[in-house]
Amino acid sequence: MSDPARPSSAAIRPEVWQAYLDTPEHMVAEILGGELFVMPRPRPRHASVASRLGRRLGPFDDPDGDEPGGWIILPEPELHLSDVDRPVVPDIAGWRRERVPDDFFDSAAVSLVPDWVCEVLSDSTRAIDRVKKQRIYHRAGVSYVWHIDPEARTFEVFRREAEHWALILEAANDEKVRGAPFEAVQLELGRLWAS
Repeated sequence: MSDPARPSSAAIRPEVWQAYLDTPEHMVAEILGGELFVMPRPRPRHASVASRLGRRLGPFDDPDGDEPGGWIILPEPELHLSDVDRPVVPDIAGWRRERVPDDFFDSAAVSLVPDWVCEVLSDSTRAIDRVKKQRIYHRAGVSYVWHIDPEARTFEVFRREAEHWALILEAANDEKVRGAPFEAVQLELGRLWAS
């Protein structure tokens, strides 16, 4: 009987899959386009920005009173987006609740394409996040991608169009913004960067 967690051998070469399995626990491994990418775990600044953003978007995931709701937002989910793009691990991802099946939380990996992903950029991930993963997210059908760069103190929102990504918002430093698809909450970028 085959292992359901292991991709078909036609999709990912066995040596790539074995290298993924052998990746040390202190590293982050993703298979993108059938190729293994191994990166160090995020530095504290990176993790802090992702955590603060996740808390700020909490009203969409766990609404209280008159908050917007309507979403499931997860930190670092393991996504299986295609036979050669698995696992893909964004910093944060979100799904509109009306699209989510009842068994969504039952497995370790998620094959349902997110409606939104956020990548917190770092020196070791910037090129992969901005090019390789951005192409994978477009191909998979993700509607919105955010790039947050703690070092440059920039925030970008991309909307998927038929053939490419459209950059619909750029902001920096201490600006206050409302980024699609979460316009109901204003983000104070300075609070993301604060030490």
